[in-house]
Amino acid sequence: MVIQKFRPLLVATVGVGLVFSGCGHETKVTRVDPGVVTDLSGRWNDTDSRMVAEAMVKDALQYPWLGSFEKANQRQPVVVVGTVLNSSHEHISVQTFITDLERELTNSQKVTFVAGKGERDEVRTERKEQAMYAREDTQKAPGKEIGADFMMKGTIATILDEADGTKAVFYQVDLQMIDLENNAKVWYGQKKIKKVVEKKRTVF
Repeated sequence: MVIQKFRPLLVATVGVGLVFSGCGHETKVTRVDPGVVTDLSGRWNDTDSRMVAEAMVKDALQYPWLGSFEKANQRQPVVVVGTVLNSSHEHISVQTFITDLERELTNSQKVTFVAGKGERDEVRTERKEQAMYAREDTQKAPGKEIGADFMMKGTIATILDEADGTKAVFYQVDLQMIDLENNAKVWYGQKKIKKVVEKKRTVF
């Protein structure tokens, strides 16, 4: 009789538990083409990085410094990418942007691109280890690196304006091509992006 008396309470408790267990958040993942623009937050993203790198490298390689160097030296200039400073209010993956610049410079086939400082250190360490452990006929000798003629470097900065749930973000990317022999700036490029982000209020 005792078991029979408390059976409705037991059933009700189980029912409430099932209801609450079905109230969790579902995660949905959709794979999209990497070339598709996905501006969710309005912050700097992979599309901005790729488009700015493409535009600025194209602009840099159209300026007279390239032809002048080839005419004077009878070869392509050797270029390295230096530091790109993030002076913005956001956390921006500067290394991703540098990689985009390096890709565009290399694929242009108009310059010879060489590894940056961090990569050079790693390669030099490898050569030192080869000198100690690798067969002599396979060792790569030091002192045969190709020195860069020009360095590309620059900054990413932002200006933020916000009021009444609407935010305007202005990005400015400045890049320079510097002659490593005499420090002359042979090219100065600038790319601007302006985004307006509106937060819509939901009324229940």
